Amino acid sequence: MSQFIFMLTHNDSTVENALEVLEQVKATGLRHIGFKDVGATAAKQRELTEAAHAAGLVVYLEIVSVDKADEMNSIDAAIAAGVDWILGGKFATDAVAKLAGTGIKFAPFPGRIVGHPSALEGTIEEIAAHAGQLTRMDGVSGVDLLAYRHSTVDVLELTAAVVKASSGPVIAAGSVVSEEQIKGLAAAGAWGFTIGGAIFDGILPGDKDVVSQVRTALAFAEGA
Repeated sequence: MSQFIFMLTHNDSTVENALEVLEQVKATGLRHIGFKDVGATAAKQRELTEAAHAAGLVVYLEIVSVDKADEMNSIDAAIAAGVDWILGGKFATDAVAKLAGTGIKFAPFPGRIVGHPSALEGTIEEIAAHAGQLTRMDGVSGVDLLAYRHSTVDVLELTAAVVKASSGPVIAAGSVVSEEQIKGLAAAGAWGFTIGGAIFDGILPGDKDVVSQVRTALAFAEGA
């Protein structure tokens, strides 16, 4: 079984009606929910986190800001909000220093991350080596792999290499839109995956409302 993290996001930004959507999906059997620093003020992050925790959900904040100052500000906001996991980010050494003693788990991006929406660059060997380096750091729990945001390598070969090199869970984030992808990522050893935009766009099979799409993703995760 693979772990499904539903991201309250579209185009790498938290959706405006994230709280409303959270209320709609909290009774689906979902266990993991997330949002991004872009599109969510510090106050909105706190509100979302409190509501998700009240529903018994594990909360993930993914950092997709492109510069260091914004990333550090996002980490401060995530700490204040009380999220369970911080995903992403490119400045792991500085992030770990801020997160020391908070109990928040951290899974930064391996590889070279460019642009917004974020894309992944580098060879399989480079990305896997970076993942290994990151997960050997105190304060790093795993990695946030933008597997399907790489335009040239074999995604499942990349995922398997990163899993092998990492000492913590590998979460596949970005552009997962099908059961075939989910099963492939699970077979390659990924602990879990995120879906956001594809659910809001109704790309998964079945009914196109958000609740039905979340249920479909959960079923795919359970079968992976």
